[in-house]
Amino acid sequence: MLKDFRDFAVKGNAVDLAIGVIIGAAFGKIIGSLVDDIIMPLIGLVTGGVDFSNHFLPLSAKVTASALADAKKQGAVWAWGNFIQVCFNFLIIALVLFFIVRAMSKLKKEEAAAPAPAPAPGPTPDQALLTEIRDLLAKR
Repeated sequence: MLKDFRDFAVKGNAVDLAIGVIIGAAFGKIIGSLVDDIIMPLIGLVTGGVDFSNHFLPLSAKVTASALADAKKQGAVWAWGNFIQVCFNFLIIALVLFFIVRAMSKLKKEEAAAPAPAPAPGPTPDQALLTEIRDLLAKR
């Protein structure tokens, strides 16, 4: 059983999958930073700094805080603004990934459309004659 597990673990598919997951996690952090640190501040500038993440509806009379994190500590809240913010972030991430995949696909198409290198030219008539003479001498 240990041998079967080792064979499975070191097969190319399992290792490739593990590498893909690790690279995907790192890429997710890059995209998250792009959205949070680059795109969202620009959108905040255009919209006048609107941030939905702190909008909520208290579901308990005990909740008196004005910030979502503090309100969650006090009791149940309906964090509708945070949901809208997460959906908005998802749309931006999906749009960024769409443009990245589209650009990569375009590069692959251009690479595939590039003309194949010309085949090597055949031997010259002199070379063909010399090859024929060599073959005849080799038969003797």
